[in-house]
Amino acid sequence: MSTVILPESSEPATPEVPAATLPGHGEESYSRLVWRRFRRSVSGMTGLVLIVILLVVTIFGDFFAPMNPKEPGLAFAPPDHISFFGPEGGFALIPYAYPIGETGEFDPVTFQPITGPEMDNPVPLGFFVEGSPYRLFGLIPMERRFFGARDGHPVHFLGTDKFGRDILSRGIVGARISLAIALTVVTITTIVGTLVGITSGYLGGRTDTWMQRFVELVLAFPQLPLYLALASLIPATASSNVFLAFVVIVLAALLWAQLSREVRSKTLALARIDYVRAAMAVGASDRRIILRHILPNVLSHVIVAVTLAIPTVVLLESFLGFLGLAVKPPLISWGLMLQDTSNFSVIGSYPWILSPVVFVLITVFAFNALGDGLRDAIDPY
Repeated sequence: MSTVILPESSEPATPEVPAATLPGHGEESYSRLVWRRFRRSVSGMTGLVLIVILLVVTIFGDFFAPMNPKEPGLAFAPPDHISFFGPEGGFALIPYAYPIGETGEFDPVTFQPITGPEMDNPVPLGFFVEGSPYRLFGLIPMERRFFGARDGHPVHFLGTDKFGRDILSRGIVGARISLAIALTVVTITTIVGTLVGITSGYLGGRTDTWMQRFVELVLAFPQLPLYLALASLIPATASSNVFLAFVVIVLAALLWAQLSREVRSKTLALARIDYVRAAMAVGASDRRIILRHILPNVLSHVIVAVTLAIPTVVLLESFLGFLGLAVKPPLISWGLMLQDTSNFSVIGSYPWILSPVVFVLITVFAFNALGDGLRDAIDPY
């Protein structure tokens, strides 16, 4: 039997190169992978855009508010009629505001005067108009406002409250207090809850047992009766800063426990992973193991928990403000504005005073959408 010898190839065999090492296919970091998955989420990106807009408007609230939020005027004035058609009927890129007034006619059933837009009294609107003076950030004197009446005439896009103050301006400026309370409370609860959860889950034993009994005691407190009881201890003549500190301390003292339970469960699972046990075997300190191995893996859950906790605190502040247990005048918050809605007859006659609810709903939706998008991007499986 003859043996067939194949000719040797003069070209050396080319080894297979992984795609990740080819030019333009470099390895992506974890943060870039999360961002790539996150930007595919429509709800997550919508929430991110809304939060950026909300923060910008809140920081520069005096500039974006069309009027002085503390300036009184006509009580319960309805929202002005906004139209892109001028007094002569032509279309205009920048709309006109037509104040609402009595038409001279009466309702045949209730005999109440019928109101409508005063088409013969247009108010020209514009951007970067001059308005009442204010101090940006409390330091820079300014008179320019982002949008409003060009002739300095009062314009109310969402109407006025019982003291004649512009609701839109108060809602924009009041976002500072509401969001400041939410961010402060969430920052405190995140730090305390993460530290307690990691310490309890990593040390274990008797330390974990005593810590968890204390956490269960905090979780067992009924929140609303505690708010009412503590609020009764503060004198009515106390300053607004005292009530503000009270809200922050009480909310932070009650909301950290749930996050600590979640972080503890994550820590218990991570402590059994091979690379953590290997770090213990080579003699790594507890501080190094916690900071280098456990905390980075818990951080993704903490970030999502933060985005979902902020709307919860916003709702709690609005609820406490509605009951009169949170911010006091002259400070402005969404909860304080909602006190005007406590009378059903007032809501029926002046429904525009419910406008602060829209601010709360937009904020809650934005942070919840952002949290859902982050949760799917960080843990897609």
